[in-house]
Amino acid sequence: MSIQVILTAKVEHLGEEGAAVKVADGYARNFLIPQGLAMPATAGNLRRVEGMQKKRAAEEAASLAGAKEVENQLTKQAFTISAPAGPDEKLFGSVTAADIADALKKEGITIDRKKIVLEHPIRTCGVFDVDVKLHSTVATKVKIHVEAAAASAVAPVVVAPAPESPKKAKKK
Repeated sequence: MSIQVILTAKVEHLGEEGAAVKVADGYARNFLIPQGLAMPATAGNLRRVEGMQKKRAAEEAASLAGAKEVENQLTKQAFTISAPAGPDEKLFGSVTAADIADALKKEGITIDRKKIVLEHPIRTCGVFDVDVKLHSTVATKVKIHVEAAAASAVAPVVVAPAPESPKKAKKK
């Protein structure tokens, strides 16, 4: 015996969220419905799912428009990050996705650091193209200039000899 249900989440090998599918009665009663993955296909539930799909489509369209706007802002300019570096242009630390997100925020563009794709942290001075995934369909590259911080900002490391310890008095 089979029953028709509406999926409330994507189910592997069965369908996407909002799809009306026929499944075995026991599969629906014992797994899909108790787990919250489906609901019975009644007229009221069908209307409710249609409303949710329209709302989700509108949110998706707004999200896509926002991502395209941010993409236009990112491609128009380059960003500079100053970091302490040695004489051979190697950074003392590294530039990470969080540092790039902070540099973008200073310019008025707020992006979550998790959307910045860096295979490895940047450890040298130079110009780098960094991938930014703004939306599932919108990705762009950001030009980042990493430069050595000003000489006054980086204090030279001075190695001083260790102080001599006083000689221990011999016991008689």
